[in-house]
Amino acid sequence: MRPAFLSKVLEEELLGTLKGHHTPVMVWGPPGVGKSQIVLQIGQTHKLPVIDIRLSQMEPSDLRGIPFKQGSKVEWAVPSMLPDAKTHGSSGILFLDEINSAAPSVSAAAYQLILDRRLGNYEVPQGWAIFAAGNRQGDRGVTYAMPAPLANRFSHYEIDLHLDDWVAWAYKNGIDERIIGFLRFRPELLFDFDPAHNPVAFPSPRSWEFAHRALQKFIDYPNLLLGSLQACVGPAAGIECHAFIESLDQMPDLDKIINGEDIKAPDEIDLQYAVASALVGRAIRAQSSAQSATIYGNILNYAGRFPQREMGVMLVSDMHRAIGNDLFELTEFASWADSIADLILYD
Repeated sequence: MRPAFLSKVLEEELLGTLKGHHTPVMVWGPPGVGKSQIVLQIGQTHKLPVIDIRLSQMEPSDLRGIPFKQGSKVEWAVPSMLPDAKTHGSSGILFLDEINSAAPSVSAAAYQLILDRRLGNYEVPQGWAIFAAGNRQGDRGVTYAMPAPLANRFSHYEIDLHLDDWVAWAYKNGIDERIIGFLRFRPELLFDFDPAHNPVAFPSPRSWEFAHRALQKFIDYPNLLLGSLQACVGPAAGIECHAFIESLDQMPDLDKIINGEDIKAPDEIDLQYAVASALVGRAIRAQSSAQSATIYGNILNYAGRFPQREMGVMLVSDMHRAIGNDLFELTEFASWADSIADLILYD
């Protein structure tokens, strides 16, 4: 399932806790694809706490609590990490990450917590959703086969990467447009992991975020930039990304484009991807300015100058996802849409 669709599923499951319709959700996927981040973003969107429990690092007693004598009986001290309405609030997300990396004895302790929403005398507050995530067994991570009784306590979704979803996230989170442009140019490198070879560094949404950070730190150190990119995304992808960035000195003047000057689009396909990504970034940064409509209009006019009209469609689609429906109100949008109407109808 695409990340955007999975986010909607998790959001509805969170809201379903208040109506008694919640089903615990298990998210499957390879390492580095953003499983944990999707859950954390749901909490941030709704301004609700997310309690992230890594079961792989726990003993059964960490969940069950510690026994203590109360008169002639033995009671259990509830772990403070578990959701408590007074401490954490009446609503939130209990996130059991790396659940299938936990020892079977720990998984067994989680059975009652997940399905019955209780452990002994402890009960999960009604407004709290229960989500879990883990790597697939074929991904060469430290995993155990999920026992059938535990698996049957979840609805199961496997994350399926989609470049458009990642690009929308990347613009929203300030990822360098050069990284976005490169992955538009080489989309198959968004995630390239071969568990048979078990590489140390490989391309993934997580490691491309690392590459973004490396670019900010080492762009002024040419002798370090290539090595730092390879350290993040692997030798081959690092070389390609570095070559792409090195070629960008041939890009047209972006300031002249957003000022409405008549600038020719580059013929080289890699530069076209770079220009398109950079212009979306300029549009995002112009949102709060008085000249936003003018800048949007000039970018829309430029979108029609690409040798391949599909490049303009990609530019405008990314721009719309980033800044919203205000784009449709511009006369330049109507003109651009008319110019590619046959392409849209054909597709």
